[in-house]
Amino acid sequence: MLEKRLLACFSLSRRFLVKYQRRKFSVAINEKETIDVCGKKYQRDEWTNVTPKILSHVGRNLHLQEKHPLGLLKNRIVNHFYSQYIGRTGNPIFSVFDRLSPVVTVEQNFDSLLIPKNHISRLKSDCYYIDSGHLLRAHTTAHQVELIKSGIDSYLTVGDVYRRDEIDSSHYPVFHQLDAARLYSKHEIYKQEDISGINLFENGDETAEKQEVHTLDTALFLQAELKACLEKLARNLFGEDAEIRWVESVFPFTHPSFELEVLYNGNWLELLGCGVMKQEILANCGITDKVGWAFGIGLERLAMRLYQIPDIRLFWSQDTGFLNQFRKATPTSPVTYKTISVFPQCTNDMSFWLPESTAFSPNDFYDLVRQVGGDVIEQVTLIDEFNHPKTKLTSHCYRIVYRHMQKTLTKTEVNRVHEDIGSEATRLLGVKLRVV
Repeated sequence: MLEKRLLACFSLSRRFLVKYQRRKFSVAINEKETIDVCGKKYQRDEWTNVTPKILSHVGRNLHLQEKHPLGLLKNRIVNHFYSQYIGRTGNPIFSVFDRLSPVVTVEQNFDSLLIPKNHISRLKSDCYYIDSGHLLRAHTTAHQVELIKSGIDSYLTVGDVYRRDEIDSSHYPVFHQLDAARLYSKHEIYKQEDISGINLFENGDETAEKQEVHTLDTALFLQAELKACLEKLARNLFGEDAEIRWVESVFPFTHPSFELEVLYNGNWLELLGCGVMKQEILANCGITDKVGWAFGIGLERLAMRLYQIPDIRLFWSQDTGFLNQFRKATPTSPVTYKTISVFPQCTNDMSFWLPESTAFSPNDFYDLVRQVGGDVIEQVTLIDEFNHPKTKLTSHCYRIVYRHMQKTLTKTEVNRVHEDIGSEATRLLGVKLRVV
């Protein structure tokens, strides 16, 4: 019996190490001159920072899997809009686009949405660039202009988005977003035969309530329509008695802008961001006689609350123990995730001196840890920062928490991964490990 257990443990460890060696080999792939994304080759340049680990998520399309929790939630929201907004012909007025390529241009992701050239969201430390002109979309709003230019007035876009971020149970470099916009003509706003004396626009001043080109009536109408739409959605998801509140916000592509929060389990949960679409965006699309609103909502954050899913990594799991809990569910089923088993954490700290000659961002280290360790990395936290008074060098200490989703990790397995994270950090980031 003891011999069988030892053989089983050896087999698990061997499979883990084989998978790990494959991940380690993929780091070398990251150094080729060209990169293949969605069947197209791109030439690497000084902006390229996307990793093989991140690219391995492209094409998974969790939102298209009908019995996946993200697929269930996406269909629930789509069905709500289909039932609430019916056109004159009896068909839904909202079109759904959920298969758009995640590779977008800098123009699509930033410029077309009036995001300033010096905005922090453009930094390499925040986005995954394929080259200087292309990146993995940071939001599905990146498709707004192309859809409006194609003549679509009301739409929902759903897809995977990519952002370099911290590592913990509620953050992952890939997540899913549902974005929407609706445009109105003067006839749709003022439902009367004679509208000749009514104006949507004026040459005025921008205030907290409106853009300079909108009349106050136009701005107030759009805000009322937007809030009514999203309050209905919130109550569809959280119940008719849900307590909600509006918070003023700021986004480059909307004004006025708001966030909708829902009181959930005693805490205010940020549900979505929204606002009146900047008229300049519509004008750049050749639209001079319509106004509109837009919103965006993150599906993982919402699904974690609705289904009580404790760790964002679970969405990417192919474990049947997780997926089978949703196999018989419908979009409106009240599913509560039940933890199958909890495996222990292993925690190791890593300290190093930052390089003097190159810029360093914690997100660079987070990406490297994810690349080498994969999804056995549960959390990475910067726990100490020290500036040496004589050498002027800066030291960072990170606490790395390891936990496998399907088995108990041995200390030997964790130490091996931890050592190679240190080696790759030294080689690729130019840091110098400290022995403390």
